[in-house]
Amino acid sequence: MDKLLDKIFFRSRNLDYISQNIKKITQETSAYKVFEAINNFNETSEVRYVGGCIRKIIKKEEVDDIDLATNLIPTEVCNALKKNNINFYETGIDHGTITAIIGDQKYEITTLRKDVSTDGRHANVEFSLDWKDDSNRRDFSINAIYSDKDGNLFDPHNGKKDIESGTVKFIGNPEERIQEDYLRILRYLRFFLNYSNNKHELEIFKTIKKNIGGISKLSSERLVEEFKKLTKTDGFIKLFKDKESLELIEIIFPQLKNLQSFKKLNAYAQKNLFKIDFILLISLLIIDGTDNADYFLYKFKISNKDQKRIKFIDNFYKQKVNINYFTEKNLNKIFYFNGRRAVTDIISFKLFISKKLEKKLVKLLDFYANKTLPTLPVGANILMSKYNIPEGKVLGNKLKMIEEIWVQNGFQISDKQVQKIAKG
Repeated sequence: MDKLLDKIFFRSRNLDYISQNIKKITQETSAYKVFEAINNFNETSEVRYVGGCIRKIIKKEEVDDIDLATNLIPTEVCNALKKNNINFYETGIDHGTITAIIGDQKYEITTLRKDVSTDGRHANVEFSLDWKDDSNRRDFSINAIYSDKDGNLFDPHNGKKDIESGTVKFIGNPEERIQEDYLRILRYLRFFLNYSNNKHELEIFKTIKKNIGGISKLSSERLVEEFKKLTKTDGFIKLFKDKESLELIEIIFPQLKNLQSFKKLNAYAQKNLFKIDFILLISLLIIDGTDNADYFLYKFKISNKDQKRIKFIDNFYKQKVNINYFTEKNLNKIFYFNGRRAVTDIISFKLFISKKLEKKLVKLLDFYANKTLPTLPVGANILMSKYNIPEGKVLGNKLKMIEEIWVQNGFQISDKQVQKIAKG
């Protein structure tokens, strides 16, 4: 009876753009293998697309990841995948998620569930066989749309209608949903900036501000990852035109001192904003000549490699360099001793923070982006054999002098110069 009601009340046979593009994903990706594996596991087993991929198809956006929901419990999902020779790993089996891997495509498959208890960060869940139960625990109506492989939608909260009207609506009581997981404040902002055609509802905005202190319960990794998702969307540009959203981001991330400056980017920065990577973007937001960058790195966990990049840019610009510093002679030193990434980072940083477009910097950026890192043509063996310099401190000092002159001269040094240093 439940399945019959499901079909009558919540499924819509949609043979237009949405349906055709869902079918296209099934046919043109390896998703059909997952559908075959799970739908054929037993008489009642079923898997459906859910969330972002459906939302993006409705909005005619590029689908870059595929999430699935199933009425099988995780161990059954594993058995179904094994039976069909599909590789997988247990992403979050306690919360019902298995990731299937087919070629270079990953599919997150999550068992239907309902929340038993929450603490503002995590939820204790109970697996379910009810698709409506699963939809009720999701955050927004636009993320609670399901579809079978043929594009037949199951949309119990009218998410499709909300997407089309530009409405970001919490499922259930907004305050309760936020208090279940405070990350939903940031998720609300991301979806609002990308999908809303309206102003913030006053009550929702008040509720968010009332509960924004709960953000402190979240791990720094979750906060940074969610902010990163926002920066990769068009909503990031809209942020600087939305007073309320910008206010909330500044409360959540007070270390992003330069957010306001993004309201007035130069022509180059506007054109290339989405071409730069997240770490350079973070650098542009936090580096202000104070110890703010250090505080950000202390508060938010970022890999050692990325910390090194941010610190290098920060230390470089604490020297108060001006545009006259940017010459090949000076930059060659950074290129050789610190690497391509370091030199392109400091040039890109200057390009973005400059009030006007510096064409000189654009040329230098292209030059170092394509330049091959040179190799010092004079090694210890040459000095030892040709000039009878024994191995030791003297040899090391002479090599260092040769290297410095070679770099200063644009990676060129004559035999006469080498001889002068070797015999000096």
